[in-house]
Amino acid sequence: AFNVPTGLGSHVHWDRRLDGRIARAMMSIPAIKGVEIGDGFRNATVRGSQVHDAIFWDQDERKYYRKTNHAGGIEGGISNGMPIIVRAAMKPISTLLNPLESVDLESKKATRAHIERSDVCAVPAASIIGESMLALVLADAILEKFGGDSMEELMERFRQWEEH
Repeated sequence: AFNVPTGLGSHVHWDRRLDGRIARAMMSIPAIKGVEIGDGFRNATVRGSQVHDAIFWDQDERKYYRKTNHAGGIEGGISNGMPIIVRAAMKPISTLLNPLESVDLESKKATRAHIERSDVCAVPAASIIGESMLALVLADAILEKFGGDSMEELMERFRQWEEH
């Protein structure tokens, strides 16, 4: 997700941490078995000096920036203005052309699982659902931060926030 406002989420409340909310949304997608934000799993294997994103000051632009985004756009549960990078790991579909051993529910005897093929790969569909879930979480966080009873009011509050 690009151009996400800084400050979405919370470092104080466990249930309002943006990374936790995103992970929960991704894990709610059927067959998703793992989620990482930024370089999450890689970051667990290297030193902090290789993980943390240094902060720099751009005098011309009059703003802070980073050259890397290992944190995936979220630090301490709060969006930091960098792109939010989310990856999800999906297990293979359950139907197999070479079925596994199983048990007949009525006779309780060993048998092979039934072969029923409905799809070959669910990754393309899951990616669309993942994008949608991320959008829902970010929309909720934006409403939480800026509030408002209408889009007009929300946009006015966002515009005021941008000016400061």
